[in-house]
Formats: sequence, structure tokens, C-alpha cells
Amino acid sequence: MRKPLIATAACVALVGSTLLVASPASANGRGHSHHPTPPSVSVGSARTLADGLLSPLSLDVTSKGTAYVTENFGGTLVKVDRTGTKTTLASAPGDEISAVSSRNGAVYYAQLAQDHSRAVLKSISKAGVTTQLADIHAYEQRVNPDKKNTYGAIGLPASCAAQFPPPAPATYAGTVDTHPYASLATKRGIYVADAGANAIFKIGYNGAISTVAVLPAQPPITLTAELLTAQGLPTCAAGYQYRFEPVPTDVEQGANGWLYVTSLPGGPEDASLGARGGVYKVNPYTGAVKLVARGFVGATGLAVLPTGAVAVAELFGGSAGTGQVSIFWPGKNVAKKTIALSAPAAIERVGKKLYVTTDALPSETAPPNGKITVLPFRAKAGHR
Repeated sequence: MRKPLIATAACVALVGSTLLVASPASANGRGHSHHPTPPSVSVGSARTLADGLLSPLSLDVTSKGTAYVTENFGGTLVKVDRTGTKTTLASAPGDEISAVSSRNGAVYYAQLAQDHSRAVLKSISKAGVTTQLADIHAYEQRVNPDKKNTYGAIGLPASCAAQFPPPAPATYAGTVDTHPYASLATKRGIYVADAGANAIFKIGYNGAISTVAVLPAQPPITLTAELLTAQGLPTCAAGYQYRFEPVPTDVEQGANGWLYVTSLPGGPEDASLGARGGVYKVNPYTGAVKLVARGFVGATGLAVLPTGAVAVAELFGGSAGTGQVSIFWPGKNVAKKTIALSAPAAIERVGKKLYVTTDALPSETAPPNGKITVLPFRAKAGHR
């Protein structure tokens, strides 16, 4: 029961759920709250910066408003200026282009084979020269950092485990797989959220790769006969628990230096098994991983607001399962704010604007209609 890709995920009716924040806010030293003012955010009217995009799953926006967006399934990298004019910077028909970020005029992106048998990080210099910076697949083959994790059924009898057909063993350790999904270029290097390796990598500007952290296996769910039948797996496993893989989909840096990472649940990415997507904090120096919040449906991108709030793009969120952006405050026992958007995938904050790729999943019968949507916002930190 391996993790499906975003490309094959389907929208279904949403199962009701509540955002679970890992650490509630504490009261004052006397155990009383003196008329606390909760943090808040207001969002203005949306405008479309660009449209006609094919599967825009990764996005980066500079401080001057220049956007770089990947058309993952089309294998192209597109630059969008402040007027909405589009320019193709890279094209690799048959491959996937993903994980775009930029710094000091240079642009970084991943190019990988559709079957994940190749994956490299490339750079485009200010002068427009493209070079290969690092071979991510080779590193994953050599190190396979999530081999320490165990996924699959827990405590299944051998007679039942033997009925699981390949390539879906009943229980397995992390395997060699790489799917660089998002990146963040910083002074220290380029952080990559790899949805295949289940890890956060750091790639130096000299091409050296290291593992920052491996995300933990998902909390176990109880297998049902219906789920097993739908997956073509033996129903003798019904009633046993199963751990899915984590799937990191974005990486951003907060004011405290920690990295914030969104994660898909590793199984069905819609809400058919509940809202199991999460947000983690990762210490970039020690590799420590902390759960910040859970309760998202299709968490494929995040942005950190100046007040410490976190905005999460939920590809399949909302009451109809058609998408939303959720904004929450880590450590604050307050309700999240949601903004209905159509299939949002990537999200970036620049100043007081959120840039979101919407309609990110293409239709088989209609022309590409992915967009970059711009939302002005105002955020207040609140006080206790």
C-alpha cells in the first residue's frame, strides 16, 4: 500500500475533522487570562497574476514580485513578471520539473524522470546559464536515509503477510525513491523537501548533499475490509494497524530559524481516511522534528506570515473537498481561518501578499487552467 502521487489523487467527499494544534497556548502565571486578544488575519480580494498553467505545483516569488512556477507534468519552468507576462526558462518534455526557488538572481529547480529513476537539482545563473548542481537520485541510492523507518502493517501474522502482492509488502523499511517536490534557497544552502525520500535534504552551492531530517512514519490507522478490497489487498489484514509513509511537500523557514514542512499522509491524499496531513518543525542544525499541527487534506505547500501564523495550501480541503488555504497559529488555542480556493497547491508570502497556485490539477478534457492567484492580507499577532 505504497503512497500514491499527487498526479493520481482524486477528490472525494470530505470527512469532517478538526485541526489539531500540537501545543495549546498557556495562560498567564496565575492561571487567568486578562481579556486576551486572539491573533487574526483578514484577506482581501483575489486577483489572477497568470493563468493557462499546466499543473503548477511549485512556486517561488521574489521580493520584487517576479514569480517562478513549475508546470510539473509538462516539464517546464516558467517566469512570470509583475504584469503577468510568461517566459519559459527551462523545458524537459517527458520529464517532471519541480522544486523551484531563487536567491540573489539565481534560480534553482529539480528535473526528474516520471518513474523517479533520475533526479537532479539544476541552477540558472543571472546570465541565464543552466548547470547541474547535484544528483539527488545518486545520493538517495547511496544513503537512503529513511531506511531506518518501518512502514506497513503492525503485528500481521506471517500467513496473512505472505498474501500481500509485490510491490506492496505487508511491512517494509524505507526504500530508494526520490521525488524532490519543493526547495528553499538560503544563505546556508538549498533545502529540498523530497516526497520520495521522506526527508529534508540540504544541498550546498558546491553541490554537496546532506540529510537534514527524516520525517517519522505516519500515526497508524486501522485497516478495514473495505479499504483493503479497494487497494486489491488481502482482507485477512482487516483490524490490524498500518503505518503509511510521510510525504514532505514544502519547506520554508520561520523567524526562529526552524524549518516548517508540510506533509501528505502517504496513503490516500484526500479525506477518505480522515484529514491526516500535517505541518512539522525541523531544526536545521540538529535534525530534530516536532509536530506542529495535523488535520489538513492534501497539504502541499505552506507560507510563514510575519506574526508567526502559518498558511497551508490544502489541495483537497474544504467542505466539498475542492481546496482551501488554512491559516493557523502554532501554539495558539484558537480556531484556524480558512479561505476557499480551487485546488491550491503552492503558496508563498511576499510582504503583505500571498501568492497561491490554484486549479493546480489539470483536467483530461479541458485546456490547462492553472493560475497564480494573489491575495492581499493583514495579520495581527494578538496578546494574552
